[in-house]
Amino acid sequence: MSRILSIDYGSKRTGLAVTDPLQIIATGLTTVETPKLIPFLKDYFLKEQVEMIIIGMPSNWDDTDTHATPLVKKFILELKKNFSGIAIKEVDERYTSKLASQAMVHMGMKKKQRREKGMIDQVAATIMLQEYLQHYI
Repeated sequence: MSRILSIDYGSKRTGLAVTDPLQIIATGLTTVETPKLIPFLKDYFLKEQVEMIIIGMPSNWDDTDTHATPLVKKFILELKKNFSGIAIKEVDERYTSKLASQAMVHMGMKKKQRREKGMIDQVAATIMLQEYLQHYI
């Protein structure tokens, strides 16, 4: 089997998480500066077999688009152009950053670590991926 990659896309930084090859466990991979994301993914896909990318789609509680929704939709088009052989699935990312912050507190991370935005992005990507695994795999 191959991995599933999760993307918590942001205009400055993007959090990534990935499953193990058996698609049982979601683990934070890294945080990448968004302008360097496509080259990072090209390199990663040369090393690891990925069958699907899930990407968090931002929306408000009433299902309307947020200010970030057009950015994510534009990036999805770029993903499809660069990685046509990999399935891409949009998932709801509402509250993942808040859940990530809470999870970091429960994990006992120090306040300084919790303030690191990149860590929140990575944990949010991991939460999205774990929820996907629980509901769809």
